[in-house]
Amino acid sequence: MSTQKTNSHETSEVASTQISPSKQAESPSPTGDVSGHFHANLKLIALLLAVWAFVAFGLGILMADWLNQWRLPGTTFPLGFWFAQQGSIYVFVVLILIYVRSMRRIDRRFGVDEA
Repeated sequence: MSTQKTNSHETSEVASTQISPSKQAESPSPTGDVSGHFHANLKLIALLLAVWAFVAFGLGILMADWLNQWRLPGTTFPLGFWFAQQGSIYVFVVLILIYVRSMRRIDRRFGVDEA
């Protein structure tokens, strides 16, 4: 019975320490074109995913036999094998860096950057 009193006492303390919605700091609303920002973001994502799909599936799987006629410079690995095993991963990391850089530009252009 004492645990019930303790739990109800703790619950009332937690409820009293919560900040009411009117006292919470409101986040500043973006001053830019949110719809345009969203569409620019989707366009960039679609482009980068298309590049990644082409490299991962196109070069790494569908065109691997054709690419295997060449060797990766400085190694004995066939180029198609390299794209399937390593190349798509490297391209993915580069695409992440391109996305970050491009999103900073898009954020600045539409006035929703954090800086």
